Amino acid sequence: MENFEKHRKRLMGIAYRMLGTRSDAEDILQDAYVKWMQSDSSMLRSPEAWLVTVVTRLSIDRLRSAKTEREHYVGQWIPEPWVTESVPPAEQYLEMAGDISVAFLMVLERLSPDERAAFLLKTVFDFDYPEIERMLGKSGDACRQLVHRARQRVKLDRPRFEVSREAHLALLGKFMEAARSGEKEKLTALFSEDITLTGDGGGKVQSVLRPLHGPDRVARLYCAISRRYGESTDFMIAEINGIPGILRKVHGKLDSATSLVTDGNRILDIYTVRNPEKLKSVTNPHALSS
Repeated sequence: MENFEKHRKRLMGIAYRMLGTRSDAEDILQDAYVKWMQSDSSMLRSPEAWLVTVVTRLSIDRLRSAKTEREHYVGQWIPEPWVTESVPPAEQYLEMAGDISVAFLMVLERLSPDERAAFLLKTVFDFDYPEIERMLGKSGDACRQLVHRARQRVKLDRPRFEVSREAHLALLGKFMEAARSGEKEKLTALFSEDITLTGDGGGKVQSVLRPLHGPDRVARLYCAISRRYGESTDFMIAEINGIPGILRKVHGKLDSATSLVTDGNRILDIYTVRNPEKLKSVTNPHALSS
């Protein structure tokens, strides 16, 4: 058990990045733990490699079935927000913003399960190709091709802006003030011309079913929210997937978790999760290892 607990954070990091939901990731770790307890760990040359292999293969299988389920999801599917109490060290901020942010996980959704696994193992968790070959049960050429294809796709869609934490926080503050006041001009001044808002209510609560495009449409949505909820709304900044985001409470109850993509001057994308099933873990945040 000691070896398993020693590697738990890294295993959870792999499973969460593979699946985008904490509950699925925890199920994967539970299944891996059962396999670990049933194995003869004394015979293993590298317990970590064995555990990573098991978690990765279980995650690939789960992701294949999840992709089918997500095709029937009501509205847009956004990864479950991972809210932490701790602020990442300054030297890790941009790294975490790049490999755990909601925007990055949305890009990973476009990869096949095998591509996603190979890409994460190589570029985020720094395993070499011989290790990845053994973990995925594929040839070296096949693994290199998987990583190459994934890199090409991620390169096209991954947010390219390296924005300091201070600049991000400053823009969040302006956005919260404008959203609270419901002043359309203040909101549109913060948005890029091609801003996109994506919402996830999961069919359980009201949310936009399709992404909204353009500053006018996005601003009108926030104006409507301000008129409807007024002073019963509270905003707070929280660490969401490694970078500052916004938790919104209505009448004291958590209503949404919002992540922003920005170039430091304007807001480019907004991802808002309202599905209550995905907000359950926010009341009891845990740190996630990179």
